[in-house]
Amino acid sequence: MFDFIAVGLGPFNLSLACMAEPLDKLNCLFLDKKAQFDWHPGMLLQDTTLQNPFMADMVTLADPTSRYTYLNYAKQQGRLYRYFIRENWYLDRHEFNRYCQWVASQLSNVRFAHDVQDIRYDEQLQAYQVAGVNNQTGEAFCFSARKLVIGIGSTPRVPDAFNGKEHLPRPIHSTAYLNNKEQLQRCKNVTVIGSGQSGAEIFYDLLQGSEEHGYSLNWVTRSDRFFQMETAKLTLELLTPEYAEYFYGLSDQEKASTLRSQQSVFNGINQSLISKIYDHLDSRTHHAAPPAHLLSNMALNQVDYDDGQWSLRFNHQTLGTEFHHVTDGLVFATGYGYRLPSFIDGIRSRIRWDQHGCYEASRTWSVDHQDCEIYVQNAGLQSHGMANPDLGLACYRNGRLLHQLTGVDHYPSDPRIAFQEFSPGADSGFVPRAVGL
Repeated sequence: MFDFIAVGLGPFNLSLACMAEPLDKLNCLFLDKKAQFDWHPGMLLQDTTLQNPFMADMVTLADPTSRYTYLNYAKQQGRLYRYFIRENWYLDRHEFNRYCQWVASQLSNVRFAHDVQDIRYDEQLQAYQVAGVNNQTGEAFCFSARKLVIGIGSTPRVPDAFNGKEHLPRPIHSTAYLNNKEQLQRCKNVTVIGSGQSGAEIFYDLLQGSEEHGYSLNWVTRSDRFFQMETAKLTLELLTPEYAEYFYGLSDQEKASTLRSQQSVFNGINQSLISKIYDHLDSRTHHAAPPAHLLSNMALNQVDYDDGQWSLRFNHQTLGTEFHHVTDGLVFATGYGYRLPSFIDGIRSRIRWDQHGCYEASRTWSVDHQDCEIYVQNAGLQSHGMANPDLGLACYRNGRLLHQLTGVDHYPSDPRIAFQEFSPGADSGFVPRAVGL
């Protein structure tokens, strides 16, 4: 009987595993169907970096003395002084993936190649039965646990215009970009849709090879511009526990409106990459190079495929004009959406659901009717705000989760992080008054 079982081993649950490992008398297990930790392998492009400083690793912000910190990893690899000399706060994606794989190899509470297929609640045992198959041996398994943490990650999202087009070839999503890069570079014309960080990285990568391979390139977004991610210090205070608490208390309508206004904070492009793209575009103007077009305000509203080419229709958001475009290669860098795993079916009645059929998470990320048995990771953007998917808040959330799971606050958080007061406090000198008085 485990105290809790966690399903999924992305960065958030891997962080939880690191923080749970040294705790005495805590018996927990982490399961993932993959053979090993591998973080977005289709987007492990050269010279691409995380958007969080290295301190947002698996455990530093909860316990900087832990053996699982990135700095200890660098020391064990004989690279600590090199990292010191580089003076670079931001890890590249390959390095972060290697670090996470190193962490996973140190942990005794993780099991890879364990595909969870069914979860049921046993009333007699008052425990959850987690069943599935070992992908390496083919053997069935079944474990019992008092509580659950579900962190299976998200699934690639395609534009609504592709819905109902299952008969068409599956377009390339950014998550599988590297596996299809050579195929794209054999095209005469390549179109990338989506202007977040992933879209920018793919466009820049293809831009660098367009002259050698001779393809023209298009980068299209429905946004009104290709915007830079906001990284001002006071803006980053929106990625704090105080703001997450404030956001949780807003109405659903206010939450949706607020998230739309914060796109440039969590969905923009970092400044260094924008500079590289601009400089490379400028250098191409001095010699004959295949065309490269950057198009904003273009919403995709129809997708078809015929004779090896994609036929796309866009509506210009401001002009109201429809445009038709034909392209050989197509990449959707359109982000990810949460998916409900099929193993949830067996415990669906024990979970709270909102009007959209999504988990209805409490302040403490519990989703069960008792508010103390089933918890979710990275499935609360709409309820907890943009701090929810941010790696910098992983240690904070996992500290709070372990408090809920064990009843002991093993990793107390700083009493206050933000200088801003998102709602005037009792000692602020701002006294609330009823509207109209």
